Amino acid sequence: MYKLTEIAFLRIAIVITSLLAPIGSAAQEDIEVVEPLVTDRPDVTEASSTVRKGALQIEVGAFYVSGEEDGVKEETLAYNTTLLRYGILDNFEFRLGWNFEEGRTTINGMELDNISSGFSPLLAGIKVQVTEEKGFIPEVAMVGHIYLPFTAGSDYRPETTGVDFRVAASHTLSEDSGIGYNLGASWGNDSPEANYLYSFSYGHSFSNRIGFYAEVYGDFPENSSANHYWDAGLTYLLSNDLQLDATVGSGINKGQDILLSAGVSYRIPK
Repeated sequence: MYKLTEIAFLRIAIVITSLLAPIGSAAQEDIEVVEPLVTDRPDVTEASSTVRKGALQIEVGAFYVSGEEDGVKEETLAYNTTLLRYGILDNFEFRLGWNFEEGRTTINGMELDNISSGFSPLLAGIKVQVTEEKGFIPEVAMVGHIYLPFTAGSDYRPETTGVDFRVAASHTLSEDSGIGYNLGASWGNDSPEANYLYSFSYGHSFSNRIGFYAEVYGDFPENSSANHYWDAGLTYLLSNDLQLDATVGSGINKGQDILLSAGVSYRIPK
């Protein structure tokens, strides 16, 4: 038989348990499910989603590009491409980007001594998600940047500020695949002429960790011929906040023989 004190203790425990049960259930409901991060690398196509409010996403990589035309070979090696994305609101992010690059020119097999090296102009911009996907309506975001000349190394410093903007949209095709596409324009390289931009990307998830993408993209300068490219790559999620990527690509018309790229993206939770 229970003693009086034991019976009283049991009754108190039952009451406390009954009072705390709803609180525990509410706490479980308040736990936020963190989805895997969505990055703007390695493809050219900007994602139509933004970084969630209060989170900082760091996307870092390197690339090598080589192209030869009429005996002139141009090579560019970017040791560090960094994009910082910070969620100001649930549908609004601030962006900063900076590349450190090195360029080499070879004419008829002879490499020139004047090697270009330094930082490209700092990129500062925003992304605003304006619609969510619903039926035939895609998820849509507006993306815009300015490029500040005074932040660049002497070898890559233009005289005027560059700007670009694009509309980024995406559709879900199935539980493990989707498409994204961009349309926009840019002004830069000390030219007043517009350069119209496009990209189209297909993505597929082989598992919860491994993803594949293939993409075509290009530009239409106002007073010169269009340039068209393709690339494809793999992504690997080490966790919901950490992703590795690798890419290979080339030009469809003249101008680019090979593109190689690799990087890592990390999201610091809010």
